[in-house]
Amino acid sequence: MDHVAVVVEQWRTERPDLDTDPLLVIGRIHRIAAALTPELVAVYARHGLGEGDFDVLATLRRQGAPFALTPGELGDRTMVTSGAVSKRVDRLEARGLVERRPSGSDGRSRTVLLTRVGRQVIDAAMSDHVVNEARLLAGLDPTERAALGDLLGRLAASLGV
Repeated sequence: MDHVAVVVEQWRTERPDLDTDPLLVIGRIHRIAAALTPELVAVYARHGLGEGDFDVLATLRRQGAPFALTPGELGDRTMVTSGAVSKRVDRLEARGLVERRPSGSDGRSRTVLLTRVGRQVIDAAMSDHVVNEARLLAGLDPTERAALGDLLGRLAASLGV
């Protein structure tokens, strides 16, 4: 019996009037997320990246050539504030992984572009990332992973995320 199941059993004893079954899902999601973060961050760190750095580079890379977005688009796609995008881009630009260029359509606007070196870094990091995620999911067979992915997708949609 895992920790969350123990907690639910304790609440069933103490407060049988409450339906504590949702704790079995939410509690486990919360604990799993907390356990996954250091596992994911360790892979990013091997490539000299923080979690936010990886997110920006991966977002640019998966756009396809020319691997460029406006800061506003980066904020929308990484779900962080414009201030956070600016700090992340500043850090990545200082390392030569991205560059800011004037927008072709609006001289006042900037575009963030993945550099050749940035592309090499994110390609290597992403290769290691997917291997790591497969390792983390090794306790589930492919059918179970697909079912869990579907269920989590439905939950995410119901929550608007």
